[in-house]
Amino acid sequence: MSLNIGTMRIGEVHAQLRKFYPDIELSKIRYYEDKGLVEPSRSRKGYRLYSERDVDCLREAIRLAQEEFVPLRVVRLRLLEQGLLSTPNVSSSSRQAAREATINVISTPAPVPAPVVSSRASAPNDADFTPIKEYFTASELLSTTGLAPEEFNQLQSLGLIIPVVIDNVTMYGALEIRVAALSRALLFRGVDARLLGSLRRIAEREVGVIDELTLPLRQVGCELSRREIFEISAEVAREVTALRSVLVEREIAQYLQG
Repeated sequence: MSLNIGTMRIGEVHAQLRKFYPDIELSKIRYYEDKGLVEPSRSRKGYRLYSERDVDCLREAIRLAQEEFVPLRVVRLRLLEQGLLSTPNVSSSSRQAAREATINVISTPAPVPAPVVSSRASAPNDADFTPIKEYFTASELLSTTGLAPEEFNQLQSLGLIIPVVIDNVTMYGALEIRVAALSRALLFRGVDARLLGSLRRIAEREVGVIDELTLPLRQVGCELSRREIFEISAEVAREVTALRSVLVEREIAQYLQG
């Protein structure tokens, strides 16, 4: 629940939001509440009561979803990061697990980035790194990838490495190992870890585009089977990824020529 005590009814909130998003529907506010993107208080009679903070939370949620194409599951994490939503008391959530893992495993302060290394020959060859099993402990992640403890802390705090909890043990999947290994190669060159965090947000927006493109497949009345929906969504994802890859290739070529 929001820290501020709500005083506005949903109709008043709707009127405020329409100043910024004229096409926003009242049902969208309820939908966002169902998705956990806003948590208004309740009156004694059960009416929703929204605070100014709740309105700010909704505005940011709408902006992220409609302007940056961030998936709703990621929107909620962004709202938590910004302090617009209260942190849930759920020990198995990825963000909580990340914080706990950082506290329990490593406590070394983050280093000041070194100058960018220009020699490609001296950089770690992490691009072809392939994990040899499905899940790793934090210690195994560090020893497998060569990531320094302080780098591990930075990547976790930025949401680049996300743990899972299996049988009350914090673990890291094979994809997290690959992210760690590839991130290490860039950190080795002196790249600021915060720049790597921006790459995570770019990836989130790309998933948001895919989610928007495949939305008709998940609407009521769609006659396709779950298998067909999955296959079409996977194909759309591949096409979006291929287009993004070509666009990046073109931008890099223009950058190097300039």
